[in-house]
Amino acid sequence: MKLNFKKVGEGKPLIILHGLFGSADNWLSIAKELEHHYTMYLVDQRNHGDSPKSDDWDYKAMVDDLAAFMSAQGLESADIMGHSMGGKTAMNFALKYPSKVNKLIIADIAPRYYPPHHQQILQGLNAINMEELKSRKEADDTLAKYIDEMGIRQFLLKSLGRNEERKFIWKVNLPVITEKIDNVGEALSGNKSFEGPTLFMRGANSKYIQDSDKEDLEKFFPEYKLISIKNAGHWLHAEQPSAVIETIKAFLG
Repeated sequence: MKLNFKKVGEGKPLIILHGLFGSADNWLSIAKELEHHYTMYLVDQRNHGDSPKSDDWDYKAMVDDLAAFMSAQGLESADIMGHSMGGKTAMNFALKYPSKVNKLIIADIAPRYYPPHHQQILQGLNAINMEELKSRKEADDTLAKYIDEMGIRQFLLKSLGRNEERKFIWKVNLPVITEKIDNVGEALSGNKSFEGPTLFMRGANSKYIQDSDKEDLEKFFPEYKLISIKNAGHWLHAEQPSAVIETIKAFLG
């Protein structure tokens, strides 16, 4: 699968993977602040953004996509950073292809299993009648019946696009994500570990990485560091961009 991506900056390569319902654009403002230090590849993972859609959607497929992407770009190795679902892709990739990863940054996700917890979002997205949708406001009004937080609705509506006939479409593959949402919560498995430098960034107000996860972090990533970003939740890069940028710079050097 040929993934869509944006290339920003110059310097050593850094691949950035977005989270569930996201796209490469989620990290564009962060990338702009790092463009004098790194050549960044902001990738749309399969079934997201402008990358192709597929019925196959799990971490094995996304890891294979990333390996093919690096090969196509002529990258023997790179620093890799992933947020949430992208973090799980990055972790699985580092375990399978350790020689392709220089340093690893994981934003607000642990190696453990996460039970499905996006039902309200999926109900809201699926409640929007795409055949009759006339405006983004109309889509937001429908979503608001399911999701109170305006910031989350605005984030989700970034995946609303238009086709050649100017009809509204979802850039995310909503039917497949709805059907296979369990796959995104899968735990890392096996006995392999990644011995390279690894940074876990967690939002201090988020519950995605807990102290009880440290045993798993140590098992799979023995050279890990864990940093909490103050006054940030799960979308730490949107809530505290300056702190995230400085943390990335300090770790990657």
